[in-house]
Amino acid sequence: MANDLSAAEAWTAQQRFIGVITPSGNTVVERITLGILRDLPAVSAHFSRTPVFGSSDPSPDRYAHEGPLAAATLLAHMKPDVIVWNGSKGATIGFAHDAALAEAISAATGIAATTSILGLKTVLAARGITRIGVVTPYADAGQQATLDCLAHEGYDCIAEAHAEPGDKLSDNLSYASVPLPRIAEMMRKVGAAKPQAIVSLCTNFPAAALAAPIEAELGIPVIDSTALGVWAALNAIDADMRSAVPRWGSLFGSMA
Repeated sequence: MANDLSAAEAWTAQQRFIGVITPSGNTVVERITLGILRDLPAVSAHFSRTPVFGSSDPSPDRYAHEGPLAAATLLAHMKPDVIVWNGSKGATIGFAHDAALAEAISAATGIAATTSILGLKTVLAARGITRIGVVTPYADAGQQATLDCLAHEGYDCIAEAHAEPGDKLSDNLSYASVPLPRIAEMMRKVGAAKPQAIVSLCTNFPAAALAAPIEAELGIPVIDSTALGVWAALNAIDADMRSAVPRWGSLFGSMA
């Protein structure tokens, strides 16, 4: 087991490297990534940041490529097997923006690249999932933009739950402060509609920590955007992820 390795054994085991780009105002991506990789001792994660913070987005309808490309260039210095953008904006502005960003990163670095949202597209297609329940920490406008985007991408969002005034979420950083019992409540709400999967979006939202227990409780797969960033990177390098299933849910049960 990964947790039984000595320090020397854990160091020696890490033979595959993934480079992770995370939003600068994010406190969730690194923690979830390292938590998942505890069960995959052969894989080591290395992080770089790009400016995403505060309550407003200076480029709401696109990615400002300069930041991610600068972060990717730094990651390329340690020659990872893959670089992943672990952000969820593509689920609001359109999946094609993520495909273009991954292509730009790969062109700039010569390293394979992917994203959390490209992982979402791949997983849903591989598992034949089109009817989803959507959970986010967004306010009304952000949630509606996300639902509209997902509908445009071909998904039937049959139930949703998002931030309410009582949650007191004011900016990107605050999304990480949503208590796990509140997230579980939101998942149960959309689960009552019996979607094929519950999709939690926002990579500064700690919903991934609840995937396994909520799946056990509701019998519905939970597909979280932060965990998807890790999944997408691991899938790109053909890593066996199955040891992560007990703690992190059925997402890691297969590759695509």
